[in-house]
Amino acid sequence: MKKEDLFDDDFLKQFKSGEELSSFLKQLQKRGLEKMLEGELDGHLDYGKNQRSKDTNTRNGYS
Repeated sequence: MKKEDLFDDDFLKQFKSGEELSSFLKQLQKRGLEKMLEGELDGHLDYGKNQRSKDTNTRNGYS
């Protein structure tokens, strides 16, 4: 799938102003960055969110 196909013309027509589109893009960027950071944390800790750790330390910083 090409990146251009992710948002078709009908989807983009829902935005009536540049502000609406800008707001949507900011939210999309925020969600994307949060997911990237979660993935980085999973890779660093070597276990996913809501999974048990191999040691006594936990994701929330308390042991």
